[in-house]
Amino acid sequence: MSVYTPRRAARVLLVDACDRVLLFAGTDPGRPGHDYWFTPGGGLHAGESPAEGAARELAEETGLRVTPAELGVPVWSETVEFPFDGVWYRQEQEFFLLRVPGWEVDTAGFDEVERASVSGHRWWSAAALAATAERYYPPDLPERLAAALAGSAAGSTPC
Repeated sequence: MSVYTPRRAARVLLVDACDRVLLFAGTDPGRPGHDYWFTPGGGLHAGESPAEGAARELAEETGLRVTPAELGVPVWSETVEFPFDGVWYRQEQEFFLLRVPGWEVDTAGFDEVERASVSGHRWWSAAALAATAERYYPPDLPERLAAALAGSAAGSTPC
């Protein structure tokens, strides 16, 4: 049995008018060369709801400020186990979908760990994710993204 650190987190599928999701490029400081793409979000503070945490993390990581109510309800939740910087985590996380016409990402709110481990960002279509050989998390993101977009009220704009 693995010894793990429990963690609660909230993540955001930030989707632009072209149905592309924002992902950050990161690396695990404890595993050089382990590069991957991931959604905005992170660990919850004590007493913080998932929607509150998702809104806070979105502001810190992208500069986009929204209220927890604007995020609505999670589009899915999961429990994952993973190592990061030598620590094994068991993370219960909820994903929220937020559509925006577009957004110029501002990473000025990154904390020290993010500044050291995040090297960039990119807007990805579900098709581009499904076709890439690059690593991204969660590994079923193209299917999850497609399902979340199919269930959302707003439609995409041809891009």
